Amino acid sequence: MTRASLDKQPHEVASMFDDVAERYDLTNDVLSLGQDRIWRRAVAKAVDARPAQRVLDLAAGTATSSLPFTKAGAYVVPCDFSLGMLQVGKRRHPWLPLTAGDATRLPFKDDTFDAVTISFGLRNVQGTERAMREMLRVTRPGGRVVICEFSHPTWAPFRTLYTEYLMRALPPVARRVSSNPDAYVYLAESIRDWPDQAELASMLGDAGWSRVAWRNLSGGIATLHRGFKDS
Repeated sequence: MTRASLDKQPHEVASMFDDVAERYDLTNDVLSLGQDRIWRRAVAKAVDARPAQRVLDLAAGTATSSLPFTKAGAYVVPCDFSLGMLQVGKRRHPWLPLTAGDATRLPFKDDTFDAVTISFGLRNVQGTERAMREMLRVTRPGGRVVICEFSHPTWAPFRTLYTEYLMRALPPVARRVSSNPDAYVYLAESIRDWPDQAELASMLGDAGWSRVAWRNLSGGIATLHRGFKDS
């Protein structure tokens, strides 16, 4: 089984997600205590997909995250660089145009999408700033980006408790429900190593996004960031 390192070599990360693809959605539901469903509803509301709009769902995995956008009537392109994830997604949702792609070198033309979103995937990209600039490139003027990612709880006592859960409780639980529990050790370490809310917002601004704002979810366990591409 593959476990990626924190330097996030693309082949290691892709192989790791290939290993967990079959039970990925179930594992996330268990490990987040069902919070992932609440977070995805918040993403759908923030993206605010409309009929005939084009939405790029990056790090879409098995494309579960793409379904709310299709229900809203948008044309959705689920994109991921794990072929294992895409294969599972295509088997479950054969009508969706699942596409293999690297977030730092997207296979799309400039100004293609009304909205670009990525949930719990930006943290796994080697080259966060490059990915943010690529998302800007493929978004049409006036379009938006929505990023949902694990973050840092805002209340210090809870932050300490949460860190203990990540490093001590999460791996044993993952051993029971995941096909590759070592992948969730990487998950815990990558969350702890990730920039906080304000730093990520600053990175978005530096990449060219305007009107950047964020909203904490579940006390800051996850955070929604949104920005716009100037017309």
